Amino acid sequence: MAKIIETENNVINQIGVGTEINGDVSTNSDIRFDGALTGNLKTKGKVVIGETGSVKGEIVCKNSVVEGKVEGKISVSELLTLKATSSLTGDIVTRRLAIEPGAKFSGNCSMTAETSTPYAGKETEKPGEDSKKPK
Repeated sequence: MAKIIETENNVINQIGVGTEINGDVSTNSDIRFDGALTGNLKTKGKVVIGETGSVKGEIVCKNSVVEGKVEGKISVSELLTLKATSSLTGDIVTRRLAIEPGAKFSGNCSMTAETSTPYAGKETEKPGEDSKKPK
């Protein structure tokens, strides 16, 4: 029988109502915001923005559920869920997207099958190469 070893940290960080953070936040575990963040948020885990939560800045994470307000780019390598109470102004880059009726979203959305950057795999011409190639 194979032994499964989980390396993920099961710690959940919580920023409560009335708490305001100005600056960047970085963590390896899940995080929930019911307060306010002005700055960037980066985690290898899940981000939950509660109904009273707000983030002004860039978010990079594995999964995310937004119930509150986000202003800025959000990059999610797996699943982004926008709940009916959410308001997102900014660009989305994600693999999968779920939007409930009533959610507000203003911006661009790029859905990629890969978890790398949306520009990966595009060939670019090197300087000095002729753009007209024989057919």
